[in-house]
Amino acid sequence: MFYREAGDFSTTYPQDSQTFPIKFDRWRYYAVLFIAVVIIPFVINDYWVNSIFMPFLIYAIAAIGLNILVGYCGQVSLGTGGFMAVGAYACYKLMTAFPEVSMFIHVLLAGGITAAVGVLFGLPSLRIKGFYLAVATLAAQFFLVWLFNKVSWFYNYSASGQINAPERDTFGILITGPNTEAWATYMFCLIFTIFSAVVARNLTRGSVGRQWMAIRDMDIAAEIIGVNPLKAKLTAFAVSSFFVGISGALFFAVYLGAVEVGEAFGITKSFLVLFMIIIGGLGSIFGSFAGAAFLVLLPVALKIIGVDWLGWPTDIVAHLNLVIVGGLIVVFLIAEPHGLAQLWRVAKEKLRLWPFPH
Repeated sequence: MFYREAGDFSTTYPQDSQTFPIKFDRWRYYAVLFIAVVIIPFVINDYWVNSIFMPFLIYAIAAIGLNILVGYCGQVSLGTGGFMAVGAYACYKLMTAFPEVSMFIHVLLAGGITAAVGVLFGLPSLRIKGFYLAVATLAAQFFLVWLFNKVSWFYNYSASGQINAPERDTFGILITGPNTEAWATYMFCLIFTIFSAVVARNLTRGSVGRQWMAIRDMDIAAEIIGVNPLKAKLTAFAVSSFFVGISGALFFAVYLGAVEVGEAFGITKSFLVLFMIIIGGLGSIFGSFAGAAFLVLLPVALKIIGVDWLGWPTDIVAHLNLVIVGGLIVVFLIAEPHGLAQLWRVAKEKLRLWPFPH
C-alpha cells in the first residue's frame, strides 16, 4: 500500500513535528502546488477564472481568517462581510491616493488596516462571549456597511456611491481593470492564498495557536495556567481580520472591479463564509479550503446539471442550492461537527490501517 509510514523515520525534532510527517502527503502537497502554479495558468480561460478559481481562492482566504477566530479561538463572529468591506475600501483609497505603489503593498496594507479595525471591534470579547459576542460582531457588520454608505469620503464623493478599481499593474502586468488577463489575476490571488495558508498553518501550530485553543476549550482554565486572555483574543481578532481584509481587497480590486457595499458585503456574505467553515470543518486550515471549494462549486454544478442538462428553471435551481446548503449545515452540526476535514482525516486513517480491521 502506498500510504504508509513504514520507512519514514525522524532523526530530529523538526522532522518529527513537520506538517506532513508521511512522505506521500508531502509529495502530494508539492504536486498540487506544482499544478496550481505551473500548469493551471497556461490552460485556464476567463470563464474558469471568474466562475471557479478566483472565487475559490478569495473565499479560502476569508475562510482561513474566520476559522482562526471561530475554529481555533472560539470567538463567534458574524461580521465577516463588514471586515471584507474595510479591506476593499482601504485598498480603494490606497490605490487612488498612491497610484505608483505596487498592488502587493496595497493589499497587505488593506489587511493591516482591517486588522486594526478588527482589534477595535474585538475589545467586547474581553467581557462577553457566545451569543452576546455574536450579536456584537453582527452590530459591527451593520455599522460598517452603514458607515461606507453614508460617508462619501470613502468612495471619493462618487455620485453613484460605488467604488471602481483603477488599472494597476505589477511588474508591468495588469492586475486590476477591464484589460487584465485571466492567468495574471489568478496568479495574483494564488500568491496571497498560499501566503495566507502558510502563515495561518505556522501560527496555529505554534505557541500563539496553543493559546487560542486553550481560550477556546476553557478560558478560565487557560488564564489559570498563564494564558493572557487579552493578548490571545485580540491577536485572534487581529490575525483573522488581516486575512479577511486581504480577501476583501482582492474581491473588490481583482475579482469584481466595482462594488457597492450593501450588495457585495452585506450580511449574506458573512453567513456564506461562516457556512464555509462549518461545512469544511472548524479548527482546520484544510477545512477552510474544503468548505470554500464546496460552496463555490455547488452552484456551478447545480447550474450545469439542473439548468443546462435537465432544463429546470433558474429560480428553482437557486432555491435548491439554498436547501442543500441548509440541510448540509444541519447534518454536519449534528453528525460531524468537524466537517469535511474530519471525513478526510478518517479516510486517511483507514488507508493507513488497511487491510487490517483495527
